[in-house]
Amino acid sequence: MNRIIVTLFTVLLIQLLVVTKTFSDEGEVKDCFEKLNRATFALNMGLDKVIFKPISKGYRKLPSPIRTGTGNALNNLSNLITIPNNILQGDFGSAANNSARLLINTTLGIAGIFDPANSFGFEKTEKEDFGQTLGVMGVGEGCYLVLPVLGPTTIRDTVGSLVAMNGGDVWHNITVRDDEEYVKEFKESDYWASRVTSGVNFRAKNLEAFDAMERNSVDLYATVRSLYLQDRKKKINNSSEKTEAMDDGDWDTLENQ
Repeated sequence: MNRIIVTLFTVLLIQLLVVTKTFSDEGEVKDCFEKLNRATFALNMGLDKVIFKPISKGYRKLPSPIRTGTGNALNNLSNLITIPNNILQGDFGSAANNSARLLINTTLGIAGIFDPANSFGFEKTEKEDFGQTLGVMGVGEGCYLVLPVLGPTTIRDTVGSLVAMNGGDVWHNITVRDDEEYVKEFKESDYWASRVTSGVNFRAKNLEAFDAMERNSVDLYATVRSLYLQDRKKKINNSSEKTEAMDDGDWDTLENQ
């Protein structure tokens, strides 16, 4: 029953977003809940200062092979969402490439810690998610949102996250939902550990960039909002251009810049 309600709610939201896209100005994303968003942003900045930034600084001090291996494993895990979205977007070449990467790196690469698939000619591609797929399908962003801890998003991307959490994310299914009973090795804590580690990994990659942005921005909230929306648009258009303070590249590449 809960799944039916969530599905109906998701369909209604998508319909609302399509209507919003039709009647709104091209490229304009409204900040419908700006006062609430700014309050949530201030909360998140406080949490970042006290918790996430210090942890990320400590993470940066880990030996490079540990950070690289952790990043590789997280990238490998992200293929579980990227592959179905490659298919939904009609990008079957990337779907095949990422499927090969997932198989090779999970086995020969020891759960994705190493990246032998690259040596076999299966190069890493950009991550995809259900929010991007909705964007490719022409669904509008809807209003801009800032969620506690999770940070900036839009209604469209929130719907994409709901799809992932209700059957679209294999990793979520076999850990939190425990749908795949034949996979006994994983627990719900594994899912949340991977999400937290992914957040710390991303924050650690952008420490200097975010510090510089914080120093130089007249309105940090508006700057983060603008950069987030730019970054999502680039990802939907499959642009290889990186957005300031939102680089999620490989550690080896970042350290050689």
